[in-house]
Amino acid sequence: MRKFDWDDLQAFLAVVRAGRLTVAARKLGVDHSTLSRRIVGLEEAIGATLFDRRAAGYALTAEGERLVPDAEAMENLAIRIRSRQDDAAQGLTGSVRIGTPEAWGTYFLAPELKELSRLHPELEVELVANPRMFSISKREADIAVSMTRPEKGRLIARRLNDYELGIYAAPGYLAEHGDVTGRRQLEQHRWVGYIEDLMWSSELDYLGEISASLVPQIRISNVISQVQAVAAGVGLGVLPCFLARREPGLVRVLPGEISLTRSYWLLTHADARDLVRVQVVADFIVSRLAARGGDFWMDTA
Repeated sequence: MRKFDWDDLQAFLAVVRAGRLTVAARKLGVDHSTLSRRIVGLEEAIGATLFDRRAAGYALTAEGERLVPDAEAMENLAIRIRSRQDDAAQGLTGSVRIGTPEAWGTYFLAPELKELSRLHPELEVELVANPRMFSISKREADIAVSMTRPEKGRLIARRLNDYELGIYAAPGYLAEHGDVTGRRQLEQHRWVGYIEDLMWSSELDYLGEISASLVPQIRISNVISQVQAVAAGVGLGVLPCFLARREPGLVRVLPGEISLTRSYWLLTHADARDLVRVQVVADFIVSRLAARGGDFWMDTA
């Protein structure tokens, strides 16, 4: 029987997360035949079949499902051991991947990376600003910013800040279709909103919170494009105030009557508490957000 090899466990986790052998091999930087041999070797060492090989990809067997948490625990231990080799006196090294919603990552964090790079010039930072949820447990990111606080999992959640949303329109749209002076008039207007089956968080269901009868005629998958559509006069839209203020000419509709509030949460894995670079970057994000002030996120008009 083949001896157990930690490299085989890494190969196993890569295939679990990618779902396809070729994709996992590309991420690991190895040939797919090499990766296949590692998986076979692990199955021989354990004495169990871990994957069902299907045309659509690799699916975990029951034995494979049982192995995942143990493999991830060993991975976390290996990461902590490597992190202890970081010499703080020599500055932070290595890579930190940050997954964020597109607007938060684009308009807040991206400009702040200049200061982070100045403080830690040897640190490599990967910013993934996409309209989606990021899985910390699957190592999609070392740090994630979410609109919801996770209810389960070995995660550490820190509340970053609240922000306000309101209904906005372009002056040209209102001139053509008439001002909105009351809530009842909202149903008479064209709306810009999210594509329902691409709504990556239930917190994005803004229209349903205002009225169950409001349905967007124009559906867009991300908020940055929604801002541009509303600014072009396509229709009314519920937008974060910190984004709407960046677009000259947008008009707040019923500001004294309709206001929504959402929160951003910073998530890290519980096992990352020993990773110096992850904790330093997380603390940097929190401190920079605090320095910008609460009015950066809340509408003060």
